[in-house]
Amino acid sequence: MPKVKFSPSGTSVTAQPGTALLDCARDAGVEIVAPCGGKGTCGKCIVRITTGDVDSDSLGKLSRADIADGYVLACKTKLATDDIVVEVPERDERQGGKFTEAAEDSSLVRQELFPKNWQFDPLAIKWCVQVAEPQMEDGMSDIDRLTRALQKEWGRVEFTYPLSVVREVAAAVRDQDGMVTVTMIMAPGNYHVIGIEAGSRADKHYGIAIDIGTTTVAVQIVYLPTAEPVAAVTDYNDQVTCGLDVISRINYAAKPERLEELRERVLKTINKLIHQSTARLGIELGEICNAVVSGNTTMMHLLLGLNPEYIRLDPYTPTVLKTPYLTASEVGLDINPQSWVYISPCVGSYVGGDITAGILCTDLATDSEEINLFIDIGTNGEIVIGNRDFLMTCACSAGPAFEGGGIKYGMRATLGAIEKIDIDPESGRAEYQTVGGVKPKGICGSGIIALTAKLLLTGWLNAAGKLNREKASDLIKISGRQASYTIVPAADSEHGEDISISEIDFENIIRTKAAIYSACSLMLSQLELAFDDLSNIYIAGGFGRFLDLEMAITIGLIPDQPREKYKYIGNSSLTGTFMVLVSQEYRERQLEVAERMTYIDLGTDPAYMDQYTSAMFMPHTDMNLFPTVKAKLAQ
Repeated sequence: MPKVKFSPSGTSVTAQPGTALLDCARDAGVEIVAPCGGKGTCGKCIVRITTGDVDSDSLGKLSRADIADGYVLACKTKLATDDIVVEVPERDERQGGKFTEAAEDSSLVRQELFPKNWQFDPLAIKWCVQVAEPQMEDGMSDIDRLTRALQKEWGRVEFTYPLSVVREVAAAVRDQDGMVTVTMIMAPGNYHVIGIEAGSRADKHYGIAIDIGTTTVAVQIVYLPTAEPVAAVTDYNDQVTCGLDVISRINYAAKPERLEELRERVLKTINKLIHQSTARLGIELGEICNAVVSGNTTMMHLLLGLNPEYIRLDPYTPTVLKTPYLTASEVGLDINPQSWVYISPCVGSYVGGDITAGILCTDLATDSEEINLFIDIGTNGEIVIGNRDFLMTCACSAGPAFEGGGIKYGMRATLGAIEKIDIDPESGRAEYQTVGGVKPKGICGSGIIALTAKLLLTGWLNAAGKLNREKASDLIKISGRQASYTIVPAADSEHGEDISISEIDFENIIRTKAAIYSACSLMLSQLELAFDDLSNIYIAGGFGRFLDLEMAITIGLIPDQPREKYKYIGNSSLTGTFMVLVSQEYRERQLEVAERMTYIDLGTDPAYMDQYTSAMFMPHTDMNLFPTVKAKLAQ
């Protein structure tokens, strides 16, 4: 079998002739970014063959000159019979790198989103109980005495114990004169004891809320005795190197070993965040005994190792929408292994538990008669419209542009990201503000939107996303038919490179905003409603609370409506997951919301493409829909 050696890592692997080079890299633990999921459409998995021959079909994405120099696409290249050496470019951390932790505003969670009479009722509780000493003639086992002690306080319900708990009982009931703390889950008619500790340990009780996004993963640790969030950390979903969106992930998961790889990657991300949080808080992993997970339908399939292929194939049927309770050990979470894991219910192939959780943060989950709109802006754009009488939902493939993906110098809103920007109308030069006030590394979602809007308003960019070549400026660089705009010159950036944005980047931005706006517009038209009929417009998503409303309206991302209609709710999926974690009332309400939602597949409606095409200009081909922007551009 031919040997494949990767440089500069020096890692090598052997494989059968005909094996895809991308698979060889995965087997060797070498990261090659393949945003399209290995379909050969993105042209990002470029490597160079420095020794040996391969069977490659890279022409089209790569030029003949590039191929002659040894460059190939890893996903379109198969091994021949030669041993080969493959040169892999260093991974660009601005694209798929990591970002620092960011705590959610827990005061927002506690004070504004919960009604005053909400019921605190986590799935798992800790309870201290005194177990009687063993007697020679009573004929009772340690489990019998523990059960009797619990039934004295909780009634004659059945208590069940997994083997892992049974193994700990003898030592626990004898360690501190019979005083023990049990962790139990109260299911109807049956209380499941999932942990036992000697002494009084009821204060060592934590839960975890997990939001699995296509691009990012967020984890929140909650102190359950007071329902208080005590830590929240986020990181890129380690699956991003296998595809930027759900379709590319589904494509990548076509082989069983790749499906398992995706499962392991997301678990690696989650568990790393769990370990970071517990280490900082000084708590033990086993003290986390309650977990709720939310995410879109594809992310839940990949977490559980379920084949996601049928999500994208007509009639678009997922394996499961409402997942039964699982244990942490079954899922692979590094917490108390017997903890029950509640997975937020999904609604359709592309509207998942992140939306049923997020809706809990809005009036759409109440008895309000007002018609409200919910927009979750992320890699997948999800929209919900309705009131107490109806809920209609749909999803659109927005892309990761506003989360920093698919933009050359895009990044998350972390240290060094340009988050605010202004453009001098005469010179075109940018004045910017970065997160942390340090030298810029790249530009985040709010900065991308502001930059696009300001270039449009100052005449440096036209409605189709093309830079103005007629205005003389050394900031606009032309290469063939494409042009780019320099935001930060190399001398002023943190990494010594120009931070720029290209017309290809602007195309991605316009596609993203067009997908979201047209989905909202189509939903309203199907209901014979207009944007003017809405009482509230909720903006959710990782960067929702940092969004400049005027700039988002200027590019046509969201409708030109009175600004007081807009409500920012940030990462509503994580907030809603927290609410479900600590309240049975909200678990029941989430299930009710999921059952009430009518899921609309935009792909089956020919009117969607008409709406989408009309929105492929900034702000829109019909300027009368954006009167305030029209007035600004006319000045």
